[in-house]
Amino acid sequence: MDDERTYSDIGGGRLALQRRHHSPSCREFCLRSPRLSLRALTAVTSAVWLAAYGLFTVCENSMVLSAAIFITLVGLLGYLHFVKIDQETLLIIDSLGIQMTSSYASGKESTTFIEMGKVQDVIINEAIYMQKVIYYLCILLKDPEEPHEISEVVPVFQSAKPRLDCLIEVYRSCQEILAHQKATSSSPSIQKASIFSRGK
Repeated sequence: MDDERTYSDIGGGRLALQRRHHSPSCREFCLRSPRLSLRALTAVTSAVWLAAYGLFTVCENSMVLSAAIFITLVGLLGYLHFVKIDQETLLIIDSLGIQMTSSYASGKESTTFIEMGKVQDVIINEAIYMQKVIYYLCILLKDPEEPHEISEVVPVFQSAKPRLDCLIEVYRSCQEILAHQKATSSSPSIQKASIFSRGK
């Protein structure tokens, strides 16, 4: 079952959250950010080229214009390939783990997978950002030596920075999957205990 809703980020920008319920034990969340604005791109490019033309009129060196064009192209490619993220995906499967994928504007994808055995919990935390309190979803990882301790905190949707109402929607679904995983993992031990008691 697919469902798409519209939310806002901490800056007021529009975000689209697509929820996919593949099964009771598998859910996927795709959070799409606004694509690169042609108006903003044109404004930045024009500003750089006007500044370069101003320097050219002063020093009368054609290398200034060539450098401005080169810097603009390299900067745009670097921004699209390393900075601008169009979509962030969170896939959670109770028997396997959690997979986070970031899709950049250039088409590049970056994927991180966390085994379910390493997951302690999924929570909503708060932090100070630009002199205001924001909320973010994060995954708590178990300490290998001390299972009841937290070894690492992994933030989710770092680029989109959705508001609390969107985070709550994802958080509730994650908690349902975690509860289902705990129930299925504890059922075999319960069956073994009942068989053992019957044998007695």
